[in-house]
Amino acid sequence: MSHPAADALLVRVYYEDTDFSGRVYHASYLRFLERGRTEWLRGRGFAHRELAETSGVVFAVRSLQIEFLAPALMDDLLRVETSVAKARGASIEFRQRILRGDSELVNATVLAAAIRDGRPARIPASLRGLLKAPP
Repeated sequence: MSHPAADALLVRVYYEDTDFSGRVYHASYLRFLERGRTEWLRGRGFAHRELAETSGVVFAVRSLQIEFLAPALMDDLLRVETSVAKARGASIEFRQRILRGDSELVNATVLAAAIRDGRPARIPASLRGLLKAPP
Protein backbone atom coordinates (compact mmCIF):
# COMPACT_ATOMS: atom_id res chain seq x y z
CA MET A 1 0.00 0.00 0.00
CA SER A 2 1.43 3.38 -0.99
CA HIS A 3 1.18 6.21 1.52
CA PRO A 4 1.97 9.90 1.57
CA ALA A 5 5.29 10.95 3.07
CA ALA A 6 5.44 11.64 6.78
CA ASP A 7 4.06 14.99 7.85
CA ALA A 8 6.01 16.95 10.41
CA LEU A 9 4.88 19.07 13.34
CA LEU A 10 7.31 21.18 15.36
CA VAL A 11 6.90 21.10 19.15
CA ARG A 12 8.89 23.13 21.66
CA VAL A 13 9.59 21.46 25.02
CA TYR A 14 8.34 23.59 27.91
CA TYR A 15 8.96 23.29 31.63
CA GLU A 16 5.54 21.67 32.07
CA ASP A 17 6.63 18.83 29.75
CA THR A 18 9.58 17.83 31.92
CA ASP A 19 10.16 15.91 35.12
CA PHE A 20 12.37 16.92 38.05
CA SER A 21 15.50 16.10 36.04
CA GLY A 22 14.70 18.54 33.22
CA ARG A 23 14.07 15.70 30.76
CA VAL A 24 10.75 15.25 28.98
CA TYR A 25 8.41 13.17 31.15
CA HIS A 26 7.43 9.97 29.31
CA ALA A 27 3.69 10.80 29.23
CA SER A 28 4.42 14.14 27.54
CA TYR A 29 5.55 12.25 24.45
CA LEU A 30 2.03 10.80 24.19
CA ARG A 31 0.64 14.34 23.93
CA PHE A 32 3.20 15.21 21.26
CA LEU A 33 2.23 12.10 19.28
CA GLU A 34 -1.47 12.93 19.63
CA ARG A 35 -0.84 16.40 18.25
CA GLY A 36 1.00 14.85 15.30
CA ARG A 37 -1.93 12.56 14.43
CA THR A 38 -4.43 15.37 14.88
CA GLU A 39 -2.49 17.68 12.58
CA TRP A 40 -2.00 14.86 10.06
CA LEU A 41 -5.80 14.53 9.83
CA ARG A 42 -6.35 18.30 9.86
CA GLY A 43 -3.85 18.73 7.03
CA ARG A 44 -6.05 16.48 4.94
CA GLY A 45 -9.24 18.35 5.76
CA PHE A 46 -10.46 16.24 8.69
CA ALA A 47 -10.73 18.15 11.96
CA HIS A 48 -11.79 15.89 14.84
CA ARG A 49 -14.77 18.02 15.92
CA GLU A 50 -16.13 18.40 12.39
CA LEU A 51 -15.68 14.67 11.72
CA ALA A 52 -17.60 13.86 14.91
CA GLU A 53 -20.37 16.35 14.11
CA THR A 54 -20.86 15.20 10.50
CA SER A 55 -20.36 11.44 10.83
CA GLY A 56 -20.59 10.69 14.53
CA VAL A 57 -17.14 9.07 14.31
CA VAL A 58 -14.35 9.78 16.77
CA PHE A 59 -10.96 8.11 17.06
CA ALA A 60 -9.62 6.41 20.16
CA VAL A 61 -6.20 4.87 20.68
CA ARG A 62 -6.65 1.10 20.78
CA SER A 63 -3.01 0.18 21.11
CA LEU A 64 0.32 1.90 21.35
CA GLN A 65 3.85 0.60 21.06
CA ILE A 66 6.50 3.15 21.93
CA GLU A 67 10.26 3.02 22.13
CA PHE A 68 12.19 5.72 24.00
CA LEU A 69 15.64 6.01 22.43
CA ALA A 70 17.06 9.23 23.90
CA PRO A 71 15.79 12.03 26.14
CA ALA A 72 14.53 15.43 25.04
CA LEU A 73 15.32 18.40 27.27
CA MET A 74 13.63 21.64 28.18
CA ASP A 75 13.70 24.19 25.33
CA ASP A 76 14.45 21.55 22.67
CA LEU A 77 12.63 21.99 19.37
CA LEU A 78 11.26 18.59 18.35
CA ARG A 79 9.86 17.34 15.06
CA VAL A 80 6.94 14.91 15.28
CA GLU A 81 6.68 12.91 12.05
CA THR A 82 3.44 11.07 11.31
CA SER A 83 2.59 8.66 8.50
CA VAL A 84 0.04 5.93 7.91
CA ALA A 85 1.33 2.35 7.90
CA LYS A 86 -2.03 0.76 7.05
CA ALA A 87 -5.72 1.41 7.16
CA ARG A 88 -8.54 -1.03 7.72
CA GLY A 89 -12.30 -0.57 7.73
CA ALA A 90 -12.47 0.76 11.28
CA SER A 91 -8.85 1.60 12.17
CA ILE A 92 -5.74 3.42 11.07
CA GLU A 93 -2.24 2.33 12.06
CA PHE A 94 0.09 5.32 12.36
CA ARG A 95 3.88 5.24 12.45
CA GLN A 96 5.35 8.16 14.32
CA ARG A 97 8.80 9.44 15.22
CA ILE A 98 9.98 12.29 17.38
CA LEU A 99 13.31 13.80 16.40
CA ARG A 100 15.64 16.53 17.61
CA GLY A 101 17.53 17.58 14.53
CA ASP A 102 18.54 14.32 12.86
CA SER A 103 18.50 12.32 16.10
CA GLU A 104 15.53 10.02 16.60
CA LEU A 105 14.36 10.19 20.21
CA VAL A 106 11.11 8.21 20.09
CA ASN A 107 9.38 5.90 17.64
CA ALA A 108 5.85 4.63 18.01
CA THR A 109 3.16 2.60 16.31
CA VAL A 110 -0.34 3.73 17.19
CA LEU A 111 -3.56 1.94 16.26
CA ALA A 112 -6.45 4.41 16.25
CA ALA A 113 -9.92 2.87 16.17
CA ALA A 114 -12.93 4.65 14.69
CA ILE A 115 -15.90 4.51 17.04
CA ARG A 116 -19.48 5.75 16.99
CA ASP A 117 -21.73 5.53 20.03
CA GLY A 118 -19.08 3.52 21.88
CA ARG A 119 -18.83 0.83 19.19
CA PRO A 120 -16.42 0.22 16.30
CA ALA A 121 -17.49 2.07 13.16
CA ARG A 122 -16.30 2.20 9.59
CA ILE A 123 -14.06 5.11 8.77
CA PRO A 124 -16.12 7.66 6.78
CA ALA A 125 -15.89 7.12 3.02
CA SER A 126 -14.27 10.51 2.40
CA LEU A 127 -11.38 9.66 4.74
CA ARG A 128 -11.21 6.01 3.59
CA GLY A 129 -10.78 7.25 0.01
CA LEU A 130 -7.78 9.27 1.06
CA LEU A 131 -6.20 6.24 2.74
CA LYS A 132 -6.65 3.86 -0.21
CA ALA A 133 -3.69 3.00 -2.35
CA PRO A 134 -3.79 4.50 -5.85
CA PRO A 135 -4.85 2.01 -8.59
